[in-house]
Amino acid sequence: YHTISITTHQWFRCLVFYLMTSSAESGRPNVLFLVIDDLRPALGCYDYPKIFSPNIDKLASFSMKFENAHIQQAVCGPSRTSFLTSRRPDTTRLYDFGSYWRTHAGNYTSLPQHFKENGYFTYSIGKVFHPDEGICSNYNDDFPLSWSLPACHPPTQKYKMKQVCPGPDGKLHMNLLCPVNVSTQPEHSLPDIQSAGHAVEMIRKFSNNKSQPFFLAVGFHKPHIPYKFPEQYLDLYPISEIDLAPNPFIPKELPPVAFSPYTQMRIREDVKSLNLSFPFGPIPYDFQRKIRQHYYSSVTYMDSMVGKVLQQLEQSGFADNTIITLIGDHGRWSLGEHGDWCKYENFEVTTRVPMLVHVPGMTDVNKGKKAKFQYIDVFNEKPRKSVKKGPHLNVLVEAVDLFPTLAELAQLPVPPKCPESPFKVKFCTEGASFAQLIEYSSGIPWKSAVFSQYPRPSDYPQQNTDLPSLKDIRIMGYTMRTHHYRYTAWVSFNPVKFFANFSEVHARELYLRDSDPLEIYNVANLKEYSNLVSKLHTRLAKGWRHEVFDFQ
Repeated sequence: YHTISITTHQWFRCLVFYLMTSSAESGRPNVLFLVIDDLRPALGCYDYPKIFSPNIDKLASFSMKFENAHIQQAVCGPSRTSFLTSRRPDTTRLYDFGSYWRTHAGNYTSLPQHFKENGYFTYSIGKVFHPDEGICSNYNDDFPLSWSLPACHPPTQKYKMKQVCPGPDGKLHMNLLCPVNVSTQPEHSLPDIQSAGHAVEMIRKFSNNKSQPFFLAVGFHKPHIPYKFPEQYLDLYPISEIDLAPNPFIPKELPPVAFSPYTQMRIREDVKSLNLSFPFGPIPYDFQRKIRQHYYSSVTYMDSMVGKVLQQLEQSGFADNTIITLIGDHGRWSLGEHGDWCKYENFEVTTRVPMLVHVPGMTDVNKGKKAKFQYIDVFNEKPRKSVKKGPHLNVLVEAVDLFPTLAELAQLPVPPKCPESPFKVKFCTEGASFAQLIEYSSGIPWKSAVFSQYPRPSDYPQQNTDLPSLKDIRIMGYTMRTHHYRYTAWVSFNPVKFFANFSEVHARELYLRDSDPLEIYNVANLKEYSNLVSKLHTRLAKGWRHEVFDFQ
């Protein structure tokens, strides 16, 4: 007999194949890829009991929940392009909405493209790539390279910047706060209702040919502003029960370059009527509570749409052979934390996102005989029922890790780690597969830090601070989150050469996460932390390659 040597990596792939093919007619798992716009981990399953999210909570009970997942830039287009290509913003060279990565940086294989090239039917519904400023995905959501058919967008999304919000004066406005009677809205519908309905329709069609594996991406627009949702959801959150952020003031030692003046919110009529001073506000407390109330309502509305899609997956017989991922594209607009109301920053509240990965036969071992994904109607759930918690991990993971992870779980070729000069390499990753973490939960060498970044045009907030065009970027804020610290350096940046000069530091931030989880006290300029700042700055400048264990 010959001794057969098999690595842990190879054994894991064999195990996944056995678990996933036991119920899959095609021999390959399907993938349901759920992307939620501006969703922070404000969900019941993330120990945020103030919010009703029973359908996502149910999904979490059968998934691996990642407690410390972080995106690479806290704005829609760059973040989505990053995790859909598994490349970081300095490699996609997209920090704004003004370019298409294939022509601007490199012809990188996307996540859905990889599945499509390996025999999957791939389809996009709603906001997956960033469609609103469409050049990010070539004005066509990267079709036909990424998708088998053209992407479907809800037609009512075109009213995002229109006066459709009823006001107390009896007129319609372009407001931030916009609970509506759906029957009175254009086309008698809303974008996420349309996206969920089409996703349900497509899943029904998939059941006619179960030998064809599918990769279905569904992107929901809420809780992105405006907070436009069916008005009955507001009743779930009495204003008397809404509190302020636990850290509602601008920190004393916060460098001005780190602050965002929330200009995208100021253009809304109801916010404009507050006559806020620029750039720091503040917003009156009563309106702060209303913003938080409407964000919570938007999340619950979106959760209901997710529940309808999951229920159809169950009813069509796909619940036990479909990998499901759910991720927020960034941590959303701050809800008053640090005196801010936007996402264009490097704090934990904007980089940290919910990330769930459901792997049939692996994360749902305690499912029993009942259906996993029965729709839960929040209006019939009084009092609120607690959902049994599923497995979770506190390890640091990044959105760029999703591409290699899903490839490994689906038994497709896993992209290798990108070289130092990645621009001419079509198929590689700047993340790492965490598939083995899902199986083993502990004892696997992994990342010691995760990285995000955000650009600025100036040291002091101005009108284009939140969303500077590439040509206007002069400073790049790079942030590194370790298990104990968040260190951020705002350094000089050349937008022509795409060069960050870590020796020219405009400002620094250091937060001691163990004693300051809300990141209120910036101690970067205190003498007693000078050695720590120096060490962290060196690690930050070296970047992600030096902070991850390579399985391959």
